[in-house]
Amino acid sequence: MTRNKSSPGYIKNNSRRRTIFRARKSSLIKKVDEISTLCGIESCAIIYPENELEPEVWPSPEKAKEVISKFKEKPILEQNKRMLTQETLLKKRIQKAEDQLKKQRDENMQKEMSNLMFKFLSTGGISDNNVSLIDLSDLSKLIDQTIKKIDLKIKKTRD
Repeated sequence: MTRNKSSPGYIKNNSRRRTIFRARKSSLIKKVDEISTLCGIESCAIIYPENELEPEVWPSPEKAKEVISKFKEKPILEQNKRMLTQETLLKKRIQKAEDQLKKQRDENMQKEMSNLMFKFLSTGGISDNNVSLIDLSDLSKLIDQTIKKIDLKIKKTRD
Protein backbone atom coordinates (compact mmCIF):
# COMPACT_ATOMS: atom_id res chain seq x y z
CA MET A 1 0.00 0.00 0.00
CA THR A 2 1.44 3.37 -1.01
CA ARG A 3 1.45 6.44 1.13
CA ASN A 4 -0.33 9.60 0.14
CA LYS A 5 2.11 12.39 -0.54
CA SER A 6 1.46 15.49 1.49
CA SER A 7 2.21 18.91 0.18
CA PRO A 8 4.46 21.05 2.34
CA GLY A 9 2.26 23.76 3.68
CA TYR A 10 0.54 24.96 6.80
CA ILE A 11 -2.00 22.48 8.18
CA LYS A 12 -5.06 24.42 9.30
CA ASN A 13 -6.70 21.67 11.38
CA ASN A 14 -5.16 22.07 14.88
CA SER A 15 -5.53 18.48 16.05
CA ARG A 16 -4.20 17.08 12.77
CA ARG A 17 -1.29 19.55 12.85
CA ARG A 18 -0.34 18.53 16.41
CA THR A 19 -0.57 14.83 15.52
CA ILE A 20 1.62 15.25 12.44
CA PHE A 21 4.05 17.41 14.43
CA ARG A 22 4.49 14.72 17.09
CA ALA A 23 5.03 12.02 14.45
CA ARG A 24 7.53 14.05 12.44
CA LYS A 25 9.32 15.24 15.57
CA SER A 26 9.86 11.67 16.73
CA SER A 27 11.05 10.58 13.28
CA LEU A 28 13.41 13.58 13.11
CA ILE A 29 14.91 12.74 16.50
CA LYS A 30 15.22 9.10 15.43
CA LYS A 31 17.09 10.17 12.26
CA VAL A 32 19.43 12.46 14.20
CA ASP A 33 20.16 9.58 16.58
CA GLU A 34 20.81 7.20 13.66
CA ILE A 35 23.15 9.65 11.94
CA SER A 36 24.99 10.23 15.19
CA THR A 37 25.43 6.50 15.76
CA LEU A 38 26.20 5.45 12.18
CA CYS A 39 28.64 8.26 11.42
CA GLY A 40 30.19 8.49 14.87
CA ILE A 41 29.54 12.20 15.18
CA GLU A 42 28.22 14.40 17.92
CA SER A 43 24.84 15.89 17.09
CA CYS A 44 21.88 17.49 18.75
CA ALA A 45 18.39 18.62 17.86
CA ILE A 46 16.53 21.60 19.26
CA ILE A 47 12.84 21.80 18.43
CA TYR A 48 10.63 24.72 19.35
CA PRO A 49 7.03 23.43 19.53
CA GLU A 50 4.15 25.77 18.91
CA ASN A 51 2.62 27.33 22.05
CA GLU A 52 5.29 25.96 24.39
CA LEU A 53 7.78 28.04 26.33
CA GLU A 54 10.65 25.55 26.49
CA PRO A 55 12.20 23.90 23.43
CA GLU A 56 12.61 20.15 23.24
CA VAL A 57 16.28 19.20 23.20
CA TRP A 58 17.81 15.91 22.15
CA PRO A 59 19.79 14.10 23.65
CA SER A 60 19.86 16.46 26.67
CA PRO A 61 20.23 20.20 27.21
CA GLU A 62 23.75 19.73 28.62
CA LYS A 63 24.90 17.61 25.68
CA ALA A 64 23.36 20.08 23.21
CA LYS A 65 25.17 22.98 24.89
CA GLU A 66 28.41 20.99 24.66
CA VAL A 67 27.94 20.28 20.94
CA ILE A 68 27.04 23.91 20.20
CA SER A 69 30.00 25.25 22.20
CA LYS A 70 32.39 22.88 20.37
CA PHE A 71 30.99 24.16 17.09
CA LYS A 72 31.35 27.81 18.11
CA GLU A 73 34.94 27.25 19.27
CA LYS A 74 35.98 26.30 15.75
CA PRO A 75 37.24 29.07 13.47
CA ILE A 76 34.60 30.75 11.29
CA LEU A 77 36.16 29.31 8.14
CA GLU A 78 35.87 25.79 9.57
CA GLN A 79 32.28 26.42 10.68
CA ASN A 80 31.19 27.58 7.23
CA LYS A 81 33.22 25.04 5.24
CA ARG A 82 30.33 22.68 4.51
CA MET A 83 27.36 24.94 5.14
CA LEU A 84 25.03 25.70 2.29
CA THR A 85 22.47 28.41 2.02
CA GLN A 86 19.37 27.83 -0.06
CA GLU A 87 20.87 30.10 -2.71
CA THR A 88 24.20 28.25 -2.98
CA LEU A 89 22.42 24.89 -3.01
CA LEU A 90 20.20 26.02 -5.88
CA LYS A 91 23.17 27.49 -7.75
CA LYS A 92 25.02 24.17 -7.47
CA ARG A 93 21.97 22.25 -8.69
CA ILE A 94 21.45 24.64 -11.60
CA GLN A 95 25.12 24.40 -12.59
CA LYS A 96 24.98 20.60 -12.45
CA ALA A 97 21.82 20.56 -14.58
CA GLU A 98 23.42 22.95 -17.10
CA ASP A 99 26.51 20.74 -17.30
CA GLN A 100 24.36 17.66 -17.89
CA LEU A 101 22.38 19.53 -20.56
CA LYS A 102 25.58 20.63 -22.33
CA LYS A 103 26.94 17.08 -22.21
CA GLN A 104 23.67 15.70 -23.61
CA ARG A 105 23.63 18.32 -26.39
CA ASP A 106 27.21 17.44 -27.32
CA GLU A 107 26.35 13.73 -27.40
CA ASN A 108 23.26 14.41 -29.55
CA MET A 109 25.27 16.55 -31.96
CA GLN A 110 27.93 13.84 -32.15
CA LYS A 111 25.30 11.20 -32.96
CA GLU A 112 23.60 13.43 -35.55
CA MET A 113 26.90 14.09 -37.27
CA SER A 114 27.80 10.40 -37.20
CA ASN A 115 24.47 9.56 -38.79
CA LEU A 116 25.01 12.25 -41.41
CA MET A 117 28.54 10.96 -42.11
CA PHE A 118 27.31 7.39 -42.57
CA LYS A 119 24.48 8.63 -44.78
CA PHE A 120 27.01 10.42 -46.99
CA LEU A 121 29.25 7.35 -47.09
CA SER A 122 26.37 5.07 -48.06
CA THR A 123 25.08 7.39 -50.83
CA GLY A 124 28.54 8.24 -52.13
CA GLY A 125 28.33 11.97 -51.47
CA ILE A 126 26.02 14.81 -50.57
CA SER A 127 22.64 14.08 -52.07
CA ASP A 128 20.58 16.33 -49.78
CA ASN A 129 20.42 20.01 -50.55
CA ASN A 130 19.06 20.75 -47.06
CA VAL A 131 22.40 20.26 -45.29
CA SER A 132 23.47 23.54 -43.69
CA LEU A 133 27.00 24.91 -43.61
CA ILE A 134 27.00 24.55 -39.81
CA ASP A 135 26.21 20.84 -40.14
CA LEU A 136 28.97 20.45 -42.72
CA SER A 137 31.40 22.28 -40.43
CA ASP A 138 30.45 20.04 -37.50
CA LEU A 139 30.76 17.01 -39.76
CA SER A 140 34.24 18.13 -40.78
CA LYS A 141 35.27 18.40 -37.12
CA LEU A 142 33.88 14.93 -36.43
CA ILE A 143 35.75 13.46 -39.38
CA ASP A 144 38.99 15.10 -38.19
CA GLN A 145 38.48 13.71 -34.67
CA THR A 146 37.73 10.25 -36.04
CA ILE A 147 40.86 10.31 -38.24
CA LYS A 148 42.99 11.31 -35.23
CA LYS A 149 41.53 8.43 -33.19
CA ILE A 150 42.27 5.99 -36.01
CA ASP A 151 45.85 7.29 -36.31
CA LEU A 152 46.38 6.82 -32.56
CA LYS A 153 45.09 3.25 -32.75
CA ILE A 154 47.39 2.50 -35.70
CA LYS A 155 50.38 3.87 -33.79
CA LYS A 156 49.51 1.77 -30.73
CA THR A 157 49.25 -1.43 -32.76
CA ARG A 158 52.63 -0.77 -34.45
CA ASP A 159 54.41 -0.22 -31.13
